[in-house]
Amino acid sequence: MVIYRKADRSDILSMARIRALHSGTEEDWQPRLGRYMACEHHPQQALMPRVVYVSVESGSVVGLVAGHLTRRYGCNGELQWIDVIPKCRGTGIAFKLLSRLAQWFAEQEASRICVNVDPANTHARRFYMRHGAEGLNEHWLVWNDIKTVLRQKFADG
Repeated sequence: MVIYRKADRSDILSMARIRALHSGTEEDWQPRLGRYMACEHHPQQALMPRVVYVSVESGSVVGLVAGHLTRRYGCNGELQWIDVIPKCRGTGIAFKLLSRLAQWFAEQEASRICVNVDPANTHARRFYMRHGAEGLNEHWLVWNDIKTVLRQKFADG
């Protein structure tokens, strides 16, 4: 069974391991994640309200999603990171994490949400677009209404 909850400082090491699978090292990610969670690391035009959720299976963190409010590109919020360990991909964990973040954005009354995606990352682009994101520019996608993710959640059961 997978449990979804807000991350806390004790999750930083596990989240750093997951982020390091794609870029950087655990040693690089640990302080960055800690500063982000403490509202001390500020992506461009980020506002203070932010959240990080994790998915936990058998006591181990297997995925994470992070987001914050912003003014970037006329958006109200930004999906900062989403990651699931390789053995758990394709199981619905990423969508459930995205749904948790979408609910948080809705609670913050943030509807227009953007995400930076490498144009070569076709897997991520397909995932976001399958869940309602549209092209904003070469590197960014946008949900004009993040509640489209929540409607999918309820339609999918």
